Amino acid sequence: MLLQVDGLRKTFGRRVAVDGVGFSLDVGEIVGFLGPNGAGKTTTMRMIAGYLEPDEGAAKVFNIDVARERRRAQERVGYLPEGAPLYGEMTPWTFLRFVGEARGMTREAARHAVRRAAQDTRLGDTIDQPIETLSKGFRRRVGLASALLHDPLLLVLDEPTDGLDPNQRHSVRDLIRRLGQDRGLIISTHSLEEVEAVCTRAIIIDQGRIVADAAPAALAGEHGSLEKAFEALTRGEERA
Repeated sequence: MLLQVDGLRKTFGRRVAVDGVGFSLDVGEIVGFLGPNGAGKTTTMRMIAGYLEPDEGAAKVFNIDVARERRRAQERVGYLPEGAPLYGEMTPWTFLRFVGEARGMTREAARHAVRRAAQDTRLGDTIDQPIETLSKGFRRRVGLASALLHDPLLLVLDEPTDGLDPNQRHSVRDLIRRLGQDRGLIISTHSLEEVEAVCTRAIIIDQGRIVADAAPAALAGEHGSLEKAFEALTRGEERA
């Protein structure tokens, strides 16, 4: 199993952000992580990626506990946070090479990794243009390339198409589909259309707990549409 999440719990003061979240994911699955603002999506993803430690529970990547063996686990995880910062004066080539070397790669290994990630994300001629001159869609591709640089089998993407126009969203969605063929992906999004377009599963979280985990088509069939399923489940009317 690529990812096993068991009983993750995280509190901030008196507020329970994540309360017993558990699920599994394997190669070839693209999971859409849905929920209202403040539901616990980003906190869960940060714990899976090793950027937060859980108060209870565990996330394991290929049976490696992320909290206990963070470096080993993070070698197998690519994480793209929402609004991931980029250095605008750098080109994608220099930025990605910097990221590779910061990960401990030799210069030659970093160059090889940059070429592969740039090809995977279809950066094309933009590889040598200043990042600040690129469209939002291509800047998001640079962020994805940085998450792919070490060739992880698990990608955790927080709002990968946020702020993009329809054409840019379509292009990034095509990229996500390609990446999902030989990896496992978790995508946090507010777009139900995006989940229906690219995800094999939809996990809905509300008030820190999972309230649904099924194929988008199954949820839509049960409730009339994915939107109606989301509204019903996040109101708590059908929580078991």
